[in-house]
Formats: sequence, C-alpha cells, structure tokens
Amino acid sequence: MSADLSINAIRFVQPAVDGAQSLHVLVDGMHCPSCVAIIENALKKNPEITNARLNLSTRRLLVTWQGAAELGNKWISQINNMGYKAVPFDPDTLETFDKKEEKLLLRCLAVAGFASGNLMLFSVPMWSADGVEMGESTRNMFQWVQAFIALPALIYCGRPFYVSAWRALKEKHTNMDVPISVAVILSAIMSLFETITHGEHAYFDSGVMLLFFLLIGRYLDARARGKARGAAHDLLQMMTGFATVLHADNSQEVIELSQIKEGMKLLVAAGEKIGADGEVIEGTSEIDTSLITGETLPREVQMGDKLFAGTINISAPFKMLVTKAGERSLLFEIVRLMENAEQAQAKYVTIADKISGWYTPVVHLLAAATFLGWWLGLGVAWQEALLYAATVLIITCPCALGLAVPVVQVLASGKLMRGGILLKSGSALERMARITHVVFDKTGTLTLGKPELLNADSYTADQLQLAASLAAHSKHPLSQAMQRVYQGGLLEINAQEIAGSGIEAQYNNQQIRLGKGSWCGVAEHTQSGLELWLQIGENQPLRFAFADQLRGDAAAIVQKLQAAGLKTILLSGDRAIVVDEMAKTLGIEKACSALSPVDKCNYLAKLKQGGAIVLMVGDGLNDAPALAAADISMSPASAMDITQNAADIVFQGEKLSPVVSAWKIAQFSQKLVKENFALAILYNVIAIPMAVAGMVTPLIAAIAMSSSSLLVIANAMRLNLLKDK
Repeated sequence: MSADLSINAIRFVQPAVDGAQSLHVLVDGMHCPSCVAIIENALKKNPEITNARLNLSTRRLLVTWQGAAELGNKWISQINNMGYKAVPFDPDTLETFDKKEEKLLLRCLAVAGFASGNLMLFSVPMWSADGVEMGESTRNMFQWVQAFIALPALIYCGRPFYVSAWRALKEKHTNMDVPISVAVILSAIMSLFETITHGEHAYFDSGVMLLFFLLIGRYLDARARGKARGAAHDLLQMMTGFATVLHADNSQEVIELSQIKEGMKLLVAAGEKIGADGEVIEGTSEIDTSLITGETLPREVQMGDKLFAGTINISAPFKMLVTKAGERSLLFEIVRLMENAEQAQAKYVTIADKISGWYTPVVHLLAAATFLGWWLGLGVAWQEALLYAATVLIITCPCALGLAVPVVQVLASGKLMRGGILLKSGSALERMARITHVVFDKTGTLTLGKPELLNADSYTADQLQLAASLAAHSKHPLSQAMQRVYQGGLLEINAQEIAGSGIEAQYNNQQIRLGKGSWCGVAEHTQSGLELWLQIGENQPLRFAFADQLRGDAAAIVQKLQAAGLKTILLSGDRAIVVDEMAKTLGIEKACSALSPVDKCNYLAKLKQGGAIVLMVGDGLNDAPALAAADISMSPASAMDITQNAADIVFQGEKLSPVVSAWKIAQFSQKLVKENFALAILYNVIAIPMAVAGMVTPLIAAIAMSSSSLLVIANAMRLNLLKDK
C-alpha cells in the first residue's frame, strides 16, 4: 500500500461508540452475494474487528474495531490482497468505480457481440455442409480463423466471470460464475484441440455467444447498482465544510465540520450549514428544517431553541452551543437508520442467486459423472467422453436462468421510462409487486410543495403590487409564492428583512410591513394556516392566505389503490389539523402527524413486523431514511437528490398516477419472471438427460442454449403488449 493511501485511510477513520474506531470503505470488483460473504467473513476473523458490514449495491463497507486508527490500513490491505480493490470512502472515487465497471462491461459486451457476428459468418457454412462437401482443408482453415477470432475475445470478455469464479474458489466458495467459466474455458480448450487434430467439433462460437448473453445481464446489473449510490453517504457529504468556533477570548477559528466537539460555541452566518446539534445562545433567525420535518416553511429560532446538524440558517447570524457532535448528532442517527435499512436490502437475492448454492456443484458433479461414465463405464475414448462432459456444462449453463430477470427488467425499465418513471433498483419490481400498504408523505408528494395564493382576486392591483414588491426582498417560500402571483412591474422600495418576522420599508411616508400576523399587529386568535399579512401605515392589515395545492389526481389514485386492496397511510411532520384534513379530503384510511424521521422509521418497522410489505412515497430529505427503510420506495423528480438516491423509483410530472402504473407493471413483470424461470427449468429437464446420454453435440448444445435464451426474451417481450391504464 502506498504512503498516500495510508494517510488517507487514517484521515477517514472516525471515532465510534465505546471507544471503537470506524471506517467507511469502497470495495470494487464485487459481482455477486458470495463476494459479500467472502469479504465479511475474512475481516471478522480478525479479533480486533467488532463489526464488518458490506452493501453489495453501493459497495460500501463499514468496519468497526477496537484499537488504533492505524489498523484501518491493515483492513484495506487485507481486502486488496484478496483480489478486490478497496479504498477509503470518497464520493469521487465511488463515481469513478461505477464508471470504470460500466465501461469495462460495455467494452466486453461490444467485443463479444462483434466476435459473435463474425464467428457466425464462418459457422453457418460449416453447419450447412459436411467434411466431404466443404473439404477438410477448407473446414480446418475456417476453424483456425474462428480460433484467432474467438480465443482473444474469450480471454478479454470473460474476465468479469473468470475473476469472480477465481475469487470464490480461492476462498473455498462457489457461485454461478464458476460453471460459466469452466464451460467457456473447457469448450475453448476442446475446440482448440479439435482444430489442432483436424476434428469436426470446434465450437468457438458457443462460448463467445454465451458470454455475450450473460454480459447483457451483468451490464444491466452494473447500471442499476451505479444509480443506487448510497443515500447515507450523500447525507454524510452534507457534513463536509467549515464552521466558525468562538473561543473564550472572543477570537474566532475556522475548522472542518468533522472537528466540531461538544461544548464548543459556534458562530453561524446566514446561509451557513449547521454542523452539529445544539441550542441558540444569542441571536434570532429562521432555520430551514426540511431535514427534520419535510415542510417548506422555515422555523423561527431564538435563545434556548434546539438546533440540528444539517439544517440551514437562512436569515441572520446567531451563536450556538454544541450539545451533540459527530456520530451522536441526529443527522448521524438518520445515517445509521439508512445504513441498517440499506444493508437489509443488500441481502436481497433473486431466485437465481438462491438456487446457485446447489446448482453449481450439481452441474459439476453431473459433468464429471458423464465423463467417467462414458470413459470408464462405456469404454469410449477420453476425448469423446470429455466432449460429452463439455456438452453437459454448455447445455446446463444458466444462460436462460440468468436472463430470466434482467431481460424483464430492461423491458420494464424502458416501459416505465417512457411513462416518465425511472427504475433504479434491480430488485424493485419484485418488491413492488408484493406490496400490501402504501405510505404517503404529505408536502411535495400528495401536494406539489409550492404554496399558492388562494384569493388573489380579493385584492386590488395596487395591494398585490406593493406586497409583491416587498416579497421580492425575501427568499421565504410564501414570499416567492407572492411573487409568482403578481406578473407586473415591481415598485422600487428600499426594504429590510427582519429575521423571523418579515420585510419592512418606508413608502409614501408610511411604514409598510409584510410578514407574520403578530408582527403586523394582528391578534393571535385570528391567525391560522399559511398566511402573510400586509400592513400599510395605520390601516387594517390585509391577510394573504396560501395553501399547498394537491396533485390533481391524488384523490383518484388513492381510491384506485384502495380498490385494489392496498392499505393507504399518511405520515407527515406537519400539524395534526392539517394532516387530518388532508387525509379526510383524499379518503386516506390512517394519518399520523408531527413525526420526525426516526418516528417514521419506527412506524414502518411496526408495519413490517406485522407482516406488511410497504411502499413509501416521499420527497423530503426527512423522508430519506423512511424511503430506505421501506420494502420499496418512490420519489417524485422534484425531490432533493439525496431523497431520489434513497428511492428505488423516481417519477416525473405533477400527477401521482405513476404509483399505480409502476405497481401494475411490476405485477405483470413478476408474472413474466416466474414464467421465464419455468421455461428455463423445463429446458434443463429436457436437455440435460439428452446431453448426459450423448444424444447432443456441443453444436446442438449451443443452439439449444441460445434458443432457450431467445425463448425467455420472446416471452418477456409480452410486457410491451401491456396497455397503460
């Protein structure tokens, strides 16, 4: 390991609970669930390590140990020595790994496709004529040309499978890449042997074509995992930056957010990120708390009010005392919730992965039994017996089995994408098809997340112009909504924003204010909901009422879901009166209000413990942990990037109908997947006995194998016939 890497590893080590150390590591080179088990088991053999948890989809490894921080370099070295590539977590490195793997698979896929096409040019004449018609010298020349095309392609394109198989065997494990690798290598050796000895059975095209089909599935899987970047890491990225520390002698020092300690006093400027949990000790301001509540309206804070890491100061500078820093803050608690949820989803495997534990050894034993049976039992030449064994490996290679899921996935992804729905997770369709409950967030999900003025026609043009001119001096969501209402020219007013109150100015020798009712002289009992008050001099204040508009089809979609037998629930961080009214309007069966991100996760956990399979639909940053904790999650395209990264499905537009569309497509997709598995199993039931009996040549085996794949693909194409409803 280089010195630079060692320094980086130590720098990324973070203190954990009970004096332990923790390190987030990116692991490149994983292709299947067995890789996760191999790495985790190897690390856990070290007595210092208390926990090692690896996520296959995001390739994020969390290692926790007792001892010096320098041991982090040892764990990275151990993983690298196993043949994987491990580096300390860095978002840029993660993106580099994703692009590197996708480019490699795409190159391998292109080479395999190009080689397959050229090999077929020589294979068709050889299939169409026997040795007498073609001539032995011509046939042998064609075989050598095929060898020069196929062997480099097999070596280059098979690397993802060979490396995966070698790592598994080296750690005394097996996976589905093992029989693939053995079949490809054995068929290549046999074909080369047949070519050298002027035999008739050289089937270079079979191995290359097999790799071409399998690389399609591997590339699709890499694309899905590349888009499923860890939302927890995106949250951690929010805590990069700097904070200003106030010392006892009133001097100031700028430090990294990661260096904040409990008991420090911080000066938080307007527009600055709050780097730790704490409380206000001096000043007044407004805080963007969407991380906690998901609501668009900022919260006013003053001396003694609580603050949370990751929220944004949007109005005026203030001083705060740090009460919880680092991994004790609420933000890191959210991160831990998401890591636990993501880890649970990382253990999800397809049916093909589940049966690979017995499939691989059975196939190898069957091939070995075929070889020994024909050679020792029936007395045929060992070359012919080995050819029969290779035929068994080729015909039983899990090509159709491996394509059963990816081919449906890519067709479903295309159909969903044409409907403005982005499928991000390879396992999302299966989980979506089994849902029993649909849980909605409120703001930005059932609503558009943009407050609109309810009664613009109730005010004169001059009043609207004056209010909009004041609102132009503020970034408050209601001020922005006011600006959207008035499309005319604005007055030139020298206005000042008062933190937590509103905007005031002098105009026509009068003081004018736009803001909170209490600030504008309005009695508290007359204030309600989303509103701004305009006070002009001593005149009676004018009330501008706002409401967050529902998505146009929200009520209809809720009814469709309920008609299909699904339970609907509304979870929100907003007030009870607002949440209950919305649930009543839409006909949602159950509603819970004033929930924090932790509360939402706990609620989902209780549902899942009761046997529910939950779809969570949300858009706020506060919904990210719940999205990750649900069985399946959806988020509108208007949501924050971090929320979209946590979601399995992202949909565009202002309608909620993609929720129903995605569910129906998922159900039909899973029906097709089951049919594909049935076809693949039926193929093996028929083909394997024929191969063992020597009734199938490698040529027929390659054709049968390809035909089974084409049959699976043709069945999956029925998805395009599904009508959008």
